[in-house]
Amino acid sequence: MTDDPPSTRPSPKPAHRVDRAVVLPDRQPNSAEEDGRVPGALRSILQSPSYQEADQDEDFLQSEATRGIRLQLDFLKTETLLREHQIAHTIVVFGSTRICEAQAARRAVASMADVLALNPDDDDLQRRLKTARSLAAKSKYYRIARQFGQIVGAASEKAIGGRLMIMTGGGPGIMEAANRGARDVEAPSIGLNIALPKEQDPNPYVTPELCFRFHYFAMRKLHFLMRARALVAFPGGFGTMDELFEVLSLAQTRKIAPVPVVLVGESYWRRVFDPDFLVDEGVINPEDRCLFWFAESAEETWQGILRWYEAAGRPLLPIGDDASRGKSIRKEGES
Repeated sequence: MTDDPPSTRPSPKPAHRVDRAVVLPDRQPNSAEEDGRVPGALRSILQSPSYQEADQDEDFLQSEATRGIRLQLDFLKTETLLREHQIAHTIVVFGSTRICEAQAARRAVASMADVLALNPDDDDLQRRLKTARSLAAKSKYYRIARQFGQIVGAASEKAIGGRLMIMTGGGPGIMEAANRGARDVEAPSIGLNIALPKEQDPNPYVTPELCFRFHYFAMRKLHFLMRARALVAFPGGFGTMDELFEVLSLAQTRKIAPVPVVLVGESYWRRVFDPDFLVDEGVINPEDRCLFWFAESAEETWQGILRWYEAAGRPLLPIGDDASRGKSIRKEGES
């Protein structure tokens, strides 16, 4: 027992974080001379899947038992990065992957017409030419989506409550156009890709650090809605309709608070589904018909969204801000 006052006692030297002066006993197994089975037994243990740490065991991570964890990770990675980039609001844009800009659409029509000229009686080629012409007629929506991306991009840093960004599925067509519009005005934008059996690359206009790839459609859909301040649906197929009707169903049941839903291209959407018929048949209420509206241009779409929020008493932008005028830019050579 020392008589030194506690304040004068020497402090112990900190131990090394990793190294030890004396190796612990479990690092000194019996040698091969003592037991010839030791090397093989130790090798079998170290190579056994059970000995892998859980987060390094790919087979375990891909197993049925860990699906819940994978769902969490699918959600958490994107959520973490979106929070790091301080993204508060998104305008989600959907539409066909097959609608391209006018020049490319015209080339596709000309190419198909040349092929058909060599085989004029080929029914399949006739059908494909008709399809190419139909898509070419819809190339105006690529231009409109690009203009809309420019408008939202210009307002990106001006929204009340945090950053506002275009969010798409990250693929080609209409999604590419919206991301491209944001890039035109040097604004960031988000793309949520999905892993598919036949892989599809993201479009090159998504901001690299904001391009995500999901395994589960459910987690991707959740992120589409979590920060969504509006859904803008351009002409599209099953994927577009899936997202559109899910949002309408969630808003109808108030599982989510209603947000602006704009269908661009009334003539297209009127043929896709008839909401007035659904009201007349009694399968939806008249008020459900008001969960969305039609628009024909980027400016009309944007102004409708702004008016919706002003009417709700929650302006998206400061009243009178220049970005609220919704003017897109027109790049040289844009059709």
